[in-house]
Amino acid sequence: MAKSRRTRRFRRFWISLPARSQRPARIDGTPPTLTRPAKDAEKARRIDRGRRMKRNLMVIGIGAGNPEYVTVQAVKALNKVSVFFIPNKGQDKADLHHLRREICDRYIEGSNYRLVDFDIPERAKDGVYATDVAAWRAEVRAIYERLIVEELGAGEIGGFLIWGDPSLYDGTMGILDAITAAGQVELEYEVIPGISSVSALAARHKVALNRIGKSFTVMSGRQLSQGMPDDGGNVVVMLDSRDAFRDLDGDLEIYWGGYVGTEDELLVSGKLRDVAEDVARTRKDARARKGWLMDTYLLSRPSDDGE
Repeated sequence: MAKSRRTRRFRRFWISLPARSQRPARIDGTPPTLTRPAKDAEKARRIDRGRRMKRNLMVIGIGAGNPEYVTVQAVKALNKVSVFFIPNKGQDKADLHHLRREICDRYIEGSNYRLVDFDIPERAKDGVYATDVAAWRAEVRAIYERLIVEELGAGEIGGFLIWGDPSLYDGTMGILDAITAAGQVELEYEVIPGISSVSALAARHKVALNRIGKSFTVMSGRQLSQGMPDDGGNVVVMLDSRDAFRDLDGDLEIYWGGYVGTEDELLVSGKLRDVAEDVARTRKDARARKGWLMDTYLLSRPSDDGE
């Protein structure tokens, strides 16, 4: 009887084991070697689980370039983020990359966070503008989606550091909305406003953005090349790569600023007829010296009598 009981236990033991190919470890305790298809399948399952997990992000405006433009609200947000996604736009714009890191070093308490660098693709400029921008945004969207899925773990918060204010001439929110709309990744994000280059420019020149009883328009250099608006108000111009101001009425006042708020700040103001060439030359020299230029300008018509 004793021998019979030992035999039954021995047989039950072997019947309960999984097939050899499914065993988690060999007899000597070493893990089994997964084949390439098995590794790919495991990676796909991990990514799929990651896509189903809700991600939380913060889009943080960090001001126009001066680290002291970072607001108290932004500092609090910085200290909540677990993973910062830091864009790399090439060696010519390494200053921007380093400044983002400087802001993290200055304002984040402790070191319980990670910085994940990623390359931003160049936008094509030889086709139709709208088409080129749409194609570029699609590339960036794919990069953002990959970063969010692969780099953010459960309970972590991701962060994008945005120059100026995220709501003004920045596409981050639109890209995150597109990722959400595609339905592959569940996102929730919070936006922290920042001091824009427009506000910083007005402060440095000590001028008001609007005129009494008038609206003011913010537009790109591409739009300005089609002419000034007819409403009589001031105009703020951003992203002007073509010196569009040179073709305008010489009576206009221009308040121009490059690298506003930084140690490299450049300011020029006056009647266009007097300073247009100075502004154009300063822009060219600055771009040649640093490899990039971040500038903004305000255009104002002569004041009406009694204004």
